[in-house]
Amino acid sequence: MSQAEVLRMKPPLVPLATLIGRELRNEKVEKPFVKYGQAALAKKGEDYFLVKPDCQRIPGNPATSFSVFAIFDGHNGISAAIFAKENLLSNVLSAIPQGISREEWLQALPRALVAGFVKTDIEFQQRGETSGTTVTFVVIDGWTVTVASVGDSRCILDTQGGIVSLLTVDHRLEENAEERERVTASGGEVGRLNVFGGNEVGPLRCWPGGLCLSRSIGDTDVGEFIVPIPHVKQVKLSNAGGRLIIASDGIWDALSSDMAAKSCRGLPADLGAKMVVKEALRSRGLKDDTTCLVVDIIPSDQPVLPSTPRKKQNMLSSILFRKKSLNFTNKTTNKLSAIGVVEELFEEGSAVLAERFVSFEFFSALLNANQCPVLLVALLGKDFPTNANSGIFRCAVCQVDQPPAEGLTMSSGPFFSHGSNRWEGPFLCTNCRKKKDAMEGKRPSRPTVVA
Repeated sequence: MSQAEVLRMKPPLVPLATLIGRELRNEKVEKPFVKYGQAALAKKGEDYFLVKPDCQRIPGNPATSFSVFAIFDGHNGISAAIFAKENLLSNVLSAIPQGISREEWLQALPRALVAGFVKTDIEFQQRGETSGTTVTFVVIDGWTVTVASVGDSRCILDTQGGIVSLLTVDHRLEENAEERERVTASGGEVGRLNVFGGNEVGPLRCWPGGLCLSRSIGDTDVGEFIVPIPHVKQVKLSNAGGRLIIASDGIWDALSSDMAAKSCRGLPADLGAKMVVKEALRSRGLKDDTTCLVVDIIPSDQPVLPSTPRKKQNMLSSILFRKKSLNFTNKTTNKLSAIGVVEELFEEGSAVLAERFVSFEFFSALLNANQCPVLLVALLGKDFPTNANSGIFRCAVCQVDQPPAEGLTMSSGPFFSHGSNRWEGPFLCTNCRKKKDAMEGKRPSRPTVVA
């Protein structure tokens, strides 16, 4: 492909006024209200949470608003939880192309979450500290809810009709056989704690380190097979709305998803969060930090989320989630929303980094982005024509522009490239490539500590 062809592929820069006008035209349907409440009881003081209801895709334009809610359950100290709370959101947003429409932004968000989680983990491990944290990170834009998670904090969705759905996957070795197989294949050992006499006690753990989880941010001393790559799920609610309950394992070790949802139905979000914590305390006592966020996504013409009696999960449960095609402009959207169905837009949980960056819908979004040549090079390989002075080589994880001499390389993956008729996924800088190789068990790794 010639340089002229590359330039022709680059769309013209879009003025800010045009972007704002486009957003306003896309917001003909009123956005729902988002109301929330929080409650917590501390045992070790390692739980942290993030509430940001006033984020904007285009600064200064309220029509582009979205909300972020997150739980960080630290272990072996608090530094990883604090670091993730302070840095994860900005790392995610930096991985989303600028100047794209809301629909493209939502399409790019799942991959940006993966990049943000991995970048946050790399940056924290460079500090040389050994604590770790689970993360459940929720982005709400209109009726669309995107959840990314590592560890065993959880997010559930309670919708009209009393149907409760899990939006996260627990990464506990005791309960997740697929994760156990991945850890052992990458060089870790999985087993219980041995006590005097050879008896095994407690839950399954990963050795070295003895961590019960297979995914987290931090945990420098445990091994790189404990990965920060999140499970991501994106759904679109019907215009009836719904309630999210986001909580640390102090809640879920005491209450099932159904019990947590039942305990706060009919209550406003702030009282609902307190009731969930109270019910967990009544059920199990205070054995761990216990933190809960309740978030109501409410139709704009209703002051509170309506309470409905629980219905039997026969036909309703079978149609609760309806897979949507890769094309986000599916013509059945309005019909499905009208009958109260929650659409599943995206779900991916692979722990292999190369599998998480590129798919058809993401590639389509990149083709329409203003930085199209930058991102095409990041996907298609270093043989793609570039201007070395343009900062066109960009790491897909840390989003740092680097000249070719800095050693940008390719990750492994099932895609095609200009030079070899196969291309190997997104560009990674040397540091991020080392992280990827270590997570896949290709070599032992110790992070470079930055003073």
